[in-house]
Amino acid sequence: MLGRPLGTPLLIAAALLPASCGQDGRSAPEQGPANAPRPAATAPAAPQSQPVEAPAAAAPAVRSIHVFVALCDNKSQGIVPVSEKLGNGEDPENNLYWGAAYGVRTFFKKSADWELVASERKAAGPVIERLVFRHRRTGAYLVADGYRGAEIRQAVANFLDACAGKRAENLTVGAGAARAEFPAGGAARLLAYVGHNGLMDFSLAETPKGSGAGPAREAVVLACKSQLFFEKPVREAGARPLVLTTGLMAPEAYTLAAALEGWLAGEPPEAVAARAARAYDAYQKCGAGAARKLFAAGEAGGGEIHGRPRAFK
Repeated sequence: MLGRPLGTPLLIAAALLPASCGQDGRSAPEQGPANAPRPAATAPAAPQSQPVEAPAAAAPAVRSIHVFVALCDNKSQGIVPVSEKLGNGEDPENNLYWGAAYGVRTFFKKSADWELVASERKAAGPVIERLVFRHRRTGAYLVADGYRGAEIRQAVANFLDACAGKRAENLTVGAGAARAEFPAGGAARLLAYVGHNGLMDFSLAETPKGSGAGPAREAVVLACKSQLFFEKPVREAGARPLVLTTGLMAPEAYTLAAALEGWLAGEPPEAVAARAARAYDAYQKCGAGAARKLFAAGEAGGGEIHGRPRAFK
């Protein structure tokens, strides 16, 4: 598999049948970009977390987003292998979906729309790194958990638990006048999963069922064919699908960032999906029509229900 120049996105063919899937349907991203150089900076303080019960029906004062990223891993995931550097699920600095140029960590750190306010590297456990970003325009918070590649099953399970309102947390960042507290996990308003579609490789023993308690939760799943594999468990968990995918795709961070901008603006699902499609085409050069067909608009945008999910046209 040929590499690509630094800073170029993971390309998927316009027909959306890339070399990213084998004959058996296994997801396999093309080789991603190496880490783009970035200036040295002192790491923000780790966020303080406290588990809480799922909140009551009142919406939280601060909107929050929780993103679950399964780091790309050649050894433990059903993918056609990428380079050793990009496909090492224990190396967040260079991983295709985290530290590479279009990985969640690097893309959001370089974004003019988001500010990194807290980070925590973990020596053990499923999550290898947690980052907290603040949206400069709206003040919303984004928690991004990078899961070790071998822990993809746990990443998927925790994402669905959060969709059901479980694993709720209260996070605190900053101090003094800059101190802020906001909900995360199952208490966040928007949940997102990014990475290989683990449900192509395994089935969970059971999927959580939502109780209907707490604020309305919405979900974005950026993985190959996520509508087919994730729509049912997301709905059973009590969350409303916002953006899912209909085919093979590269789950890189520019698509997530575009979808989040639409959600934060309170746009209807068709508009959120349209943003995702435009961003995907801008980086993938797959054609506007192919990109539109790739994303399925769900029920809600910015917290309001707009009807049954349907393919974006």
